[in-house]
Amino acid sequence: MQKLSIAQIISNIENENIFHAVADDYSFTLKIDHYVPYACAAVHDGHQFRKELWENCLHNQYERWYEEDPETKNMVKSHPIVIAGCDSRFEYDLNRTPEEAVFETAWGKELWKQPLSKTEKDKSLQKHANFYKVVFALISKLEDKFGTCVVYDMHSYNWRRWDREVPTWNLGTVNIDNDRFRNEVESWREALASIEFPHKIKQTAKINDTFQGNGYFLKYITNNFKNTLVLATEIAKIYCDEYQQIIFPEVVTAVEKQLKILLKEHANNFYKSYS
Repeated sequence: MQKLSIAQIISNIENENIFHAVADDYSFTLKIDHYVPYACAAVHDGHQFRKELWENCLHNQYERWYEEDPETKNMVKSHPIVIAGCDSRFEYDLNRTPEEAVFETAWGKELWKQPLSKTEKDKSLQKHANFYKVVFALISKLEDKFGTCVVYDMHSYNWRRWDREVPTWNLGTVNIDNDRFRNEVESWREALASIEFPHKIKQTAKINDTFQGNGYFLKYITNNFKNTLVLATEIAKIYCDEYQQIIFPEVVTAVEKQLKILLKEHANNFYKSYS
């Protein structure tokens, strides 16, 4: 893993270099083992929260962890191209527009004792902007090289806060071209539904049941690239104890091992259909 500037990361992509990098402000990582017509993303995987904000924050460390998507990067770590956030969404949310990325309230609770200064906000928004500069360069390269691309946008959600039965996997598709990509959405749902978990965890996969795919990451790519499909993929947090903040590594590993096969197969079939 190298520490690289945004300009260096973009140059590496443009030159089709193989590299593993962390941005020089440590806000996100990108690894490219080889260039393929698909990529994986885990924009909410991060938990870093810069120290200058600690005393002013009304949400504690557990409350932040609860709303993040821990382990989503590890679920797709074996794939050739993976981009992942390192910072907590409580500093800035990569899945929201720049105008909404720095929260004032979060999940019904005030976030700051005192409003953030413009300098504090700008520092976070620069990280947000840098991430999307790299996303643009990456998807541009993949579309130019292969003609088409599919992005697996990995998230998780807190299933125990719902007062009804919710699916193990949810796909959010309201902001993609469903007429064009309906078959690929359904085949991805079927692949997810086939994943087996330890401990007899119930397995279901649905479309637009809990979330509809309204994130900025999906919208940004969809609006800027006509031949790239983004699959907003949410796993219920059956891989941890939401209330005790305990990760179940055997469940994470089971997901990672099966996605290693299923995700690659889906991406290959997508490419055959649209290249």
